[in-house]
Amino acid sequence: MHTRRDWMKTAAVLGIAATGHAGVGPTAGADQPGNVKSNPIDIGSRRELFVDDYLIERFDGVRLELHRPQRREIVFRTDAPWEGNGSAYQSVFRDGDRFLMYYRGGHHTASKAYEKQKNSWETLCVAESRDGIHWTRPELGIVEFEGSTKNNLILDAKMVGEIGGSPAHTATFKDTNPDCPEEERYKIVIFGTKPRGLYLMVSADGVRFRLKSKKPFTTVGAFDSQNLMFWDSVGKVYREYHRQFDEGVRGIMTATSTDPSHFPEPQWLEYPDAPEQALYTNQIQPYYRAPHVFMGFPMRYVDRGWSPSMKQLPGLEEREYRAKGHPRYGTTVTDAAFMTSRDGESFSRWGEAFIRPGPSTKDSWVYGDNFIFWGMLQTKSDLDGAPDDISLYATEGYWQGNSTSVRRYTLRQDGFVSARAGWKGGSLLTKPFTFEGARLELNFATSAAGTVRVEIQDEAGKPIDGFTLEDCPEIFGDTIARTVTWNKTQDVSSLAGKPIRLRFELQDADVFSFKFS
Repeated sequence: MHTRRDWMKTAAVLGIAATGHAGVGPTAGADQPGNVKSNPIDIGSRRELFVDDYLIERFDGVRLELHRPQRREIVFRTDAPWEGNGSAYQSVFRDGDRFLMYYRGGHHTASKAYEKQKNSWETLCVAESRDGIHWTRPELGIVEFEGSTKNNLILDAKMVGEIGGSPAHTATFKDTNPDCPEEERYKIVIFGTKPRGLYLMVSADGVRFRLKSKKPFTTVGAFDSQNLMFWDSVGKVYREYHRQFDEGVRGIMTATSTDPSHFPEPQWLEYPDAPEQALYTNQIQPYYRAPHVFMGFPMRYVDRGWSPSMKQLPGLEEREYRAKGHPRYGTTVTDAAFMTSRDGESFSRWGEAFIRPGPSTKDSWVYGDNFIFWGMLQTKSDLDGAPDDISLYATEGYWQGNSTSVRRYTLRQDGFVSARAGWKGGSLLTKPFTFEGARLELNFATSAAGTVRVEIQDEAGKPIDGFTLEDCPEIFGDTIARTVTWNKTQDVSSLAGKPIRLRFELQDADVFSFKFS
């Protein structure tokens, strides 16, 4: 089997770029439209985000800008007696009118807290919320801890002993495949050792799980991470992503199948224009507002070694204690990255961090921090009348003290990356595409003096009468849904099904996405 390094060597021979970010887009001054005949991209009525250069032919004075989520409050601490500072590998998703969060309990064995309370971290817990901010532990009566079942434990090691299962290494999801049997609607991907591989557990209620098969659905991998699976509603397949080592570097493999119980041999993910980095997790998921776009939020693993800067980071005493277990426990730091894909295999990965460790204060700059949970939630904004936000969650204070904290982060809907122009202004031209619908909707933001205008061109790049820049009044504001008008009309149905291009003129403005409907 070829490694990713084999691919990188081939890329070097062929002259393929191997550094930077794949989504920076074409350079200004590229060939004029119409010089090369190409098949228009059919976008139908789907929402298109500017997270990559998939639809961009050229731009001038415009760049793709990565946006970092806003750090919010601590919403939960794993401070129950059966939990602890080793909580990780969390999964979050909406389930009807509530949100669910599944997470590992227990103290990390290399931390001081474990000496005082050696509760196993081979456990899986669940919490629930109505708003994504306030989380509670249901009393499930399933797993006994210190003589009582009044806790929110779902699994312990005894319950999966026949496969040598590790409740500490799981991912939980609600299967959205319409053909999924209701008694298997909730699923857990769990690492097992008898034989070594990934197994599925299934449930009708998301609480009481059973083993679906004593045979793993995949065996090629390292699996000592959060390995996951989901139903791809666009491709009509299950996709699984898991940990593997490539010549000592932590990497990600994937495979697809119509049957979640059996997968073919996995393949390495590719990052055509990104440097090699150790990715501890993958957190890949279809974006719920545009499920044809896959988003990943991997935790980047960086061992910086001992240095004066390392010794200036918070928690030196605890850091030195952890290093007794293994040097990397004291000298590794982690942050969160961002990447996207159209096919689930080749990803455009940003070199800049999506979430930085932040100010050097208590419970920061720790190995295992900034681990983004698998899943994102749409939650109410704290601004009156504002659209809902996206809430993401990440660990904080991992193996520090007696618990792990859950930090909430928020982002505007579609707000991961924008096409941005500064005060001097700029333009962006799309590739030819066809659409379905009668109006064009933008998700954008400008300054008080900034503007957006949109022109519709034919396939050759000629402005279409009635839809030129001059016909489009200046657009300004900040909204996730504004319908574009030209000469007082919003109706673009006469152009539906025909190859067109969009030309965006921006000044001190961001455009995050567009959609025909």
